[in-house]
Amino acid sequence: MQQLRTSTPPTTAQEVRRWVLDTPAELRGLRASLHEALTGHALAEGEELDDVPERLVLVATELATNALRHGIPPTVVRLLDTEDRFLLDVADHDLSTVPELVEMRLSGSGGRGLQLALAFSLDVGWYATETSKHIWASFPHG
Repeated sequence: MQQLRTSTPPTTAQEVRRWVLDTPAELRGLRASLHEALTGHALAEGEELDDVPERLVLVATELATNALRHGIPPTVVRLLDTEDRFLLDVADHDLSTVPELVEMRLSGSGGRGLQLALAFSLDVGWYATETSKHIWASFPHG
């Protein structure tokens, strides 16, 4: 298995919003709230997302799902902003594992979060603090 490169996101990033998740049931609310933070309006039932918000919300959901499934709660999802891009930072509290890139699996069997982050974002990395492990991805401003 291949490891994701270790790096911190740009230090100029300012936090826009933060979500703390304890269960997978909270993912639906994360998607709607994240869309609102990115676009300024709530996502209506059945509404299509624009390209960048759609990709960011998809990556956030996949990474948060992985963190909830394999990490130690709570999972903390942060949306940050720099001059020219959004940063997504997803953290869990399991310091005993290192993010690894795995081959894409059949739909529904997991393991897609990092692959989707690599495919849809400008840059991806991970880092650890004394209490948490973070995976981050950057996206252009729509």
